[in-house]
Amino acid sequence: QVQLVESGGRLVQAGGSLRLSCAASGRTFDTPTMGWFRQAPGKEREFVATIRWSSSRIYYYTYYADSVKGRFTISSVNAKNTVYLQMGRLEPADTAIYYCAADNTVVDDYARPAEYDYWGQGTQVTVSS
Repeated sequence: QVQLVESGGRLVQAGGSLRLSCAASGRTFDTPTMGWFRQAPGKEREFVATIRWSSSRIYYYTYYADSVKGRFTISSVNAKNTVYLQMGRLEPADTAIYYCAADNTVVDDYARPAEYDYWGQGTQVTVSS
């Protein structure tokens, strides 16, 4: 089992920056794919960014939704124990609950929420105009 706890969400003005953290515990060595999703009121959960380690655990790859590419950066410390989402040039459209997700496999369809077995409880990000 893997437990995920997000933190860092708060109210921020448009154009500002914010860093979200996801602390993973449990069998984290079995989670080669970790990502961030978000869900705004009345909308479906959508992909934000994913970090995915190679089977050798040496290399990793990052993927982003088009809407956040160039503004958000996903990164990791201690090989998956903590995953960050650095968010910049925030827009009101970024307002949502942000969820951390992880899976025991190298997920190919990384933008699909159903591919992930483990989820955190979410952290609220509100961007004011």
